[in-house]
Amino acid sequence: MQAKHIMTRDVATVSSDASVREVARLMTERRVSAVPVVNAKGQIDGIVSEGDLMFRVETGTERPRSWWLSLFSSADGLATDFVKAHARSVADVMTRNVVTVDEAAPIAEVARILEERHIKRVPVLSDGRLAGIISRADLVRALASAAEPLGPMPSPDDETLREQVDTALRAAGWTGTFPIGVSVSEGVVHLWGFADSEARRTAIRVLVEEIPGVRRVENHLKPSLPAYGGM
Repeated sequence: MQAKHIMTRDVATVSSDASVREVARLMTERRVSAVPVVNAKGQIDGIVSEGDLMFRVETGTERPRSWWLSLFSSADGLATDFVKAHARSVADVMTRNVVTVDEAAPIAEVARILEERHIKRVPVLSDGRLAGIISRADLVRALASAAEPLGPMPSPDDETLREQVDTALRAAGWTGTFPIGVSVSEGVVHLWGFADSEARRTAIRVLVEEIPGVRRVENHLKPSLPAYGGM
């Protein structure tokens, strides 16, 4: 799927000359945690999020500044905090360097950007103009609406299935340094040996469970080699 397939199209927006109170009301009414700031051409100038409005003089949440703390803070940082707390215009409090994606971006890329940038949402552009927005919740909804498997697939014969499991384990590249024994009986896969960690032991089981035709996995892998006295 691409970004355009899961994005929210009805996006609440404001212009840069809107007031802070106006954008706060809009976020409250629309029950959204961020609002893109767009110009007359539909291009993004910035974005205002709940984080930009948390520390405000009107609500008494402005960050207190003791004289000794000021000694360790840069003048620019103090000035920026003052603007965030006192400015009346959206243009003064919005985040200007906005991370965006194209509507044709794969949703795997969207998920990666959200994780790597530590952000909760990303605007989606079409020909440079705002077309929608994707939040983490949209990715969860995409998972919820994904088609269920059609049902158990007919299992190939046990020897063929064993070869497929061996091939998948070799191709994974992260299964570890220890050889893994595989036996199959009536579509039930048994795994034997040792795993480098509990995380890899679990991942190996999940990998094998995804192979078409596997009815069940009996995971006999131990998370590490046994300790032998004197060695």
